Amino acid sequence: MDLPSILESLLVASESPLPSSELARLVRARAAEFSEDSITENPENAPAPDSPERVLDLETLSKTSENEVKDGLLGLNKIYNTSGRSFVVSERSKGWKIYTRSDYAGFVKLLFPGRKPERLSPPAMETLAIIAYRQPVTKSALEAVRGVSCDGMLQKLLDRELIKISGRADLPGRPLLYATTELFLEHFGIADIEELPNIGELRKVELPDGTEEDSENEKNEQTTSTEEAETQLALSAVEKPVEEAGKISEAVVDSEFSKEE
Repeated sequence: MDLPSILESLLVASESPLPSSELARLVRARAAEFSEDSITENPENAPAPDSPERVLDLETLSKTSENEVKDGLLGLNKIYNTSGRSFVVSERSKGWKIYTRSDYAGFVKLLFPGRKPERLSPPAMETLAIIAYRQPVTKSALEAVRGVSCDGMLQKLLDRELIKISGRADLPGRPLLYATTELFLEHFGIADIEELPNIGELRKVELPDGTEEDSENEKNEQTTSTEEAETQLALSAVEKPVEEAGKISEAVVDSEFSKEE
């Protein structure tokens, strides 16, 4: 009996995911039950002479840390990979759990004929992606990025529990803030939002947030563009008569030379 085997038994028996801290606590608690003091007080708790628990290093198990738990679970995965097992130990937002590999999804889904995978439409995925990478975010900021109303998409994502209302922004009107949920992490198979691809790079990209300041800047840019266009038209209007006058002058000079000849 070793630590990976102990962890495997806990994960198999548990109906819900177990975080590393809880797994370490359970191992330490079991080791404490067989400490010398505990056995002295309750001799009936002592393991049988031929019990595998007699072989365990109780002192080592009583000091089991979260890092040792993670190493033990990684060791389990190596054993699974080597032996070609159909499952793997993975960490999600709520903790570690044993999952079947995606290669066997076609067989597993036959157990649930009434369930069909729910797919998100492209607009819903766009909205969800913006929230995931820029959370917490307001509805006006979402609409400023997408350029369309997001009311329907937000409601759909809220109904599917992929996003939640995480509070209110410190802005005029106190608009609602939206963020992703634990179900979002579970659905996309990640343990933390920081595991999203290129999240550090994409967070640095400046995006409009739909505030009055952004609207004012946009108006100023439009005004500047309009003024530049009007200036350009005015210059064209001036340059054209001058150009035509130059052509007329050249024509007059050419006719004078023709007369002299």
